[in-house]
Amino acid sequence: MVFTIKDMSFKAGMEMKITGKTKPGCEAFSINIGHDADTVALHFNPRFNSNVIVCNSNQGGWGDEHHEPCFPFQQGGEFKLTITFNNDSFYIKLPEGTMMSFPNRFGDDVFKHVHVTGDVKISSIKVN
Repeated sequence: MVFTIKDMSFKAGMEMKITGKTKPGCEAFSINIGHDADTVALHFNPRFNSNVIVCNSNQGGWGDEHHEPCFPFQQGGEFKLTITFNNDSFYIKLPEGTMMSFPNRFGDDVFKHVHVTGDVKISSIKVN
């Protein structure tokens, strides 16, 4: 599944709740939040082949990867994520309640672009 949401308003302090289900045999999927397809403040990328969540950002080139060893995803399994952020960090509540963070390398307080790709079906994205 690949889809893009443009011109939305995801501001610091708001919550983005994402509900979905990975496909059986899923290798990876990614959720990208930023200004456009090439300017990504948060690249959230669970990788099933290595059971790791990789986060990164892209602003004229990819930065250093952050590897999160907690991996609460299952192939063919449903999940819920909650993402919030401020000028310093993104905070991601993973399935099973584990929290992780990733620096907001841009320092921005509003993002308008979400792009999802990979072996996943997103059933809802709610921002409030």
